[in-house]
This record gives sequence, structure tokens and C-alpha cells, in this order.
Amino acid sequence: MTARPSITVSIIDDDPMVCQAMGMILRDYSQQRIQVLSTSTSGRDAVERASREHPDVVLMDIAMPGIDGIETTRLMRRLPQAPHVLILTSLNPEHTVERAIEAGAEGFVSKTDSPEEIIERINGVCDGTPQFNPTSQRQLIAAISRQQPTSRRDEARSLLDSLPSREREAVLLAAEGLTNAQIASRMFISERTAKAHLSSASDKLSMGRVQLARLVERADIAPPADD
Repeated sequence: MTARPSITVSIIDDDPMVCQAMGMILRDYSQQRIQVLSTSTSGRDAVERASREHPDVVLMDIAMPGIDGIETTRLMRRLPQAPHVLILTSLNPEHTVERAIEAGAEGFVSKTDSPEEIIERINGVCDGTPQFNPTSQRQLIAAISRQQPTSRRDEARSLLDSLPSREREAVLLAAEGLTNAQIASRMFISERTAKAHLSSASDKLSMGRVQLARLVERADIAPPADD
């Protein structure tokens, strides 16, 4: 069985003591499976080193002078031989997880994780598995939950906006529970025309009257004002 080659790692943190401690953990607990190439205390220096050293994994602090860890991650991921990036943090401030993932990070490592957990996350990310500790998982799930209603609302609005203006108005009035006759009165058209508008909208969106009302509810649009 061929031995797995050692994993090369760079550590970036504005506190030199953290860099030193993390380096010792990786060297002492990995049984020489992890090689620390370098440590940096600033994002710009870290990017320059990574462009020369080509580490497999970068452990990236968030709060740093100059460019922060999020922007440094973005720059790292643009390198020709881009390393995996794990965010190294003791806290996960709100929105950090979203921003880090958007920048190209593939997981989080807590500074309070055990040496075995840290090494396991480094091995895991090299195997192509995203690495999220419980706190970052909770933030990611919360972010997705926040985004889903907005996405559904925007989708519903887009569907309604695809209708001609008079058909859209008829659909909004119908969603208020108005009858065809009441819709006709509000729109100053005949009841037959009101029914035709609703029928056309229903055909275009492949939805019945109840489904159209649910669509309007999901779109969260204010009903047409009385003239």
C-alpha cells in the first residue's frame, strides 16, 4: 500500500503566538503527515507566500490588518494553484460563514478544536469534503433559511410580472377574494373581460384560481389601490 504524501499547510493569523501554537499542534500530532510551510500575520504576505510555496491547505484567520481573511481567501482562490482554505477562528460572527463560502472557503476550524479534530478537518478538505464545525453549520443553515423566503418571493413576483398589466391587476384583485363582477367594477371593464383576463393568466402560468391566489400571497404584493 502506497503511503499518502504529506499535506503542506500554511497558517495565517495576526497573532504570532497563534501561528506558533497551531504549527506545533500540526507537527506534533500529525505523525509527520502534515508539513507546515510557513506562517504569516497579514493577508497580503500570505498571498505572496502561497503563490511561491503552493500549500495544499491554508488555515485563514478572519480579523487581520490590511486585507481581512475573507478578501485574502478570495485572492488565494484565484491563484493558479489555489489551495484549499479553512477559516481559522475562535468565533463565527454573523454572516461570516456566508461571506467565507462566497469567497471560496471550504470549511471552518475552531481555535478551540482538539488537535485531532483540526488534523481531521485538514485531511477531509484535501479529500474534497467541506469541513464545518457545529457553529458554522448552524449559521449556514440559518442563512439558507433566511434566503429561501426571499428567493420564493422573488420567483413569485417574477411570474406575476410576466403577465400583461391588466391580467396581473385582475389576478391581484382575485387574490383578495373579489368575484368576477367586483373585479370588473374595480377595473372599469365588463365581467366577461375580467373573466377573460383571469383565464388568460391562468393558462399562461398553468395555475388555477386558488394557485394564483397562493402565488400572490407568496409574492407579498400590496393589493391594487382603489381609484
